[in-house]
This record gives sequence, C-alpha cells and structure tokens, in this order.
Amino acid sequence: MRRREFISLLGAAAAWPLAARAQQPAKVYRVGFLWDSPAVWPHALEGFRGQLRHLGWVEGQNIVTEYRWAEGRFDRLPELAEELVRLKVDVIVAPTSIYTAAAKRATSTIPIVFASHADPIGSGHVASLARPGGNITGFTIMMSETTAKGLEILKEVVPGLSRVAVLWDPATPSHRPGLNAIEVMAQALGLRLQTLAVPGVTEFDGAFAAMVRERAGAVVVLSTPLFMGGASRLAELALKHKLPTMFGPREHVEAGGLLSYSPDRADLYRRAATYVDRILRGEKPADLPVQQPTKFELVINLKTAKTLGIDVPPTLIARADEVIE
Repeated sequence: MRRREFISLLGAAAAWPLAARAQQPAKVYRVGFLWDSPAVWPHALEGFRGQLRHLGWVEGQNIVTEYRWAEGRFDRLPELAEELVRLKVDVIVAPTSIYTAAAKRATSTIPIVFASHADPIGSGHVASLARPGGNITGFTIMMSETTAKGLEILKEVVPGLSRVAVLWDPATPSHRPGLNAIEVMAQALGLRLQTLAVPGVTEFDGAFAAMVRERAGAVVVLSTPLFMGGASRLAELALKHKLPTMFGPREHVEAGGLLSYSPDRADLYRRAATYVDRILRGEKPADLPVQQPTKFELVINLKTAKTLGIDVPPTLIARADEVIE
C-alpha cells in the first residue's frame, strides 16, 4: 500500500468514531409534572409549555414530559410522585406547596421546581429565598403577603365589615403560615376572624352554614388546588348567602366570585420553565434563588357586586387589572 493511501486510510478510520457520534441522537430529557388536572390554570400550564418551546425544548425530540394528574385525589400524590422517581426523570415540576411536599418526600436528589408556591420558607421546603439549598427551588406567590393585602382590599369594598370568615385547607402546607399573616392584618384592620378548615369539597356547604351562624360579613378563601377545583360551587355559595368573597386566583372571579388578588400565575409558570431549562443544561437547584412575583392582578366581577348589592369604589375599579361586567 502506498504511503499516501495508508495515511488517508488512517485519517478516515480516525474520523469514523466522530461521524458515528455525530449521528447518535441527542439525549432526550424527561420532565415529570405533578399536578391536579390540565383543566386547573390551563393558561398557566400553556405558558409553561410555550416557554419551554421558546427555549428550544421540543416535545418528543429532546424532551418528554411525564404528566401525573391527581384529579382531585390528593391522597394519591405520594404514589404519583414515587412513580416519577422510578421513571428517573431529570427534573420534577411540582407547582404549589402540596405537590412540592409530595415530591420532597419522594426524592432528595432529583431537582424539584415549583411555579407558584405560597410560602416555601414557612413550609420548610427551602432554607431561604436567596439560598434555597437542597434539591428544591422555583417561584413563590408570596401568599402570606398577598392574602393579607386581599383582606385590606376586601375591607375597602365593605367598609362596615367587622367579622370575616377564612376558608383554608389543612392538607396545604402553606395555609398555616397564611393564616398567621391574615390574623396580623385582621388585628391591624380591627376585624375578627372565623377560621374554617375545609379538607374536601363535601365540606363547602357546612362551612358556609357555619359562617351564616356566626354572622360573618365576608369571606377570604386561601389559594389551593382543592378550592380551584370547586371554584364554581364556592361562587354559588357565596352568592346564595350574600357574602362578598376575596379569592386568590382570577379563575374564581371568572367563575362568579367577587374579587381576586394574586400574582400573575401565567407569568410565574413561564418563568418556572426557564429554571427547568437551566437545570437541564447543568445548573443545580441549590444555586438558583427562589424568585418572587413581579406582576400582580386585581380582578373584580361587577355583575356579582350588583347581585350582592355592593357598590365597588370607583378608585378600586380604576386600580383593577380586569373588570368583569
């Protein structure tokens, strides 16, 4: 064999492994998504998906999303979280505190990203906002602060208010810190609270009956997937008993509730997708600080206000991000 041919052959042989590697498909990452139902906050879920696409993650090509839906069966969350761990997903998206708690129990190594956690420090899910530590990070809705602000807005709508009922879910880790914040604000506003633990949708009617017996003048409903799933029923009961009600997510007002004050969840879910992107590209959750909301929404349902016989102050209407008429 001639020397030039031999050298050419060696060069071609050396190139084979490179060519073979170039033809190998890129790794397909697995993202676990632990949530109640695609019908809960669909605009937020689509915002998350859309942002991932914008960042170059194409479903079925370089990413596969493993969805696990609780469908209102929150007792199944540990089982669903463990399924995702067994699948060896690269990251778990557990949007709120109740899902984060289930994911945290299932794994201490797989990164977990929350998108709208009410109180990650109070729930014990992160050490601090700046340095979350461990395998969990994400975005918080600052429920303790926003719910307290919501109570203040409710008092503005009902100036003579003296007694307020608060619906909360004992299974939602962030609700106890949220109750503490409401109590502090209630004292500042001169309001008395009636707190009602509601563990399931079958308890809604009984809770409202208790409010009527105690002569509550209004209601604050803490944010949780359980209450989101029963948004229409909660709005119906509030109207039936003539109780002005402050919610967190805007979907409650779209379902007929009077008021909602909360961070823009679609924005938070889009931002959460950027953390999933960064983790898949090699960053560690412990190095990604928990971020706070930058956009808030005040939504008012004037049709409901009219039914309740409430004149919403024009100054508040002017401040609203959306008014439903």
